[in-house]
Amino acid sequence: MTRESGSPRGVLARRLVQLYTGLVLYGVSMGLMLRADLGLEPWSVLNQGISRHTGLSIGTVTVAFGALILLLWIPLRQRPGLGTVSNVVILGVVMDLTLTWFPELSSLGARIPLLAFAVVLNGAATGLYIAARFGPGPRDGLMTGLHLRTGRPVRLVRTCIEVTVLVAGFLLGGSIGVGTVLYALAIGPLAQFFLRRFAISGLPPTPSRVVAGTGSSPARAILRK
Repeated sequence: MTRESGSPRGVLARRLVQLYTGLVLYGVSMGLMLRADLGLEPWSVLNQGISRHTGLSIGTVTVAFGALILLLWIPLRQRPGLGTVSNVVILGVVMDLTLTWFPELSSLGARIPLLAFAVVLNGAATGLYIAARFGPGPRDGLMTGLHLRTGRPVRLVRTCIEVTVLVAGFLLGGSIGVGTVLYALAIGPLAQFFLRRFAISGLPPTPSRVVAGTGSSPARAILRK
């Protein structure tokens, strides 16, 4: 995916394809991580915990919580884009569909490679939708908005949010395990690799550490969302 039409219409078409392909694959990866049953990423831990206490599907909770977070953008003066709104709706819907279509696994020999595949797929999906440049996900916007309003470093804001979410999710019964650790260690390098792979020519260059989360710029800390 290194060549596309030079026309504005062709570039827009590719951006839209990348956006929605990325969001769909992201939702699939979230469902597969749940089926692997070896631990989830922080926001899914929280969503799973809420799901267990409300009786709602985890996908429904993901959509509802994404919409709630989007409301928090208002006092933070963040502006959502097409990708932001699409993220709220698509991830949870696709996650529930994946859980419906993909059976539960009992064999650890099957769950381990499924987890590894899901994490890599999540990295590819992140690179696809971020490179499309249609706005960050609701959780990323919350992070950058708090950074801008408080003046605290992005890395500190991101860490505080994710630790809070993870602890709350665990207390509610969400799944923490080796998958949680693997995701935390691998998603930055994977997303950075795929972001470069799916970069679209003709758009302003993305900071090389957009997903690394180690710099002071908000753009450098954006991940999944």
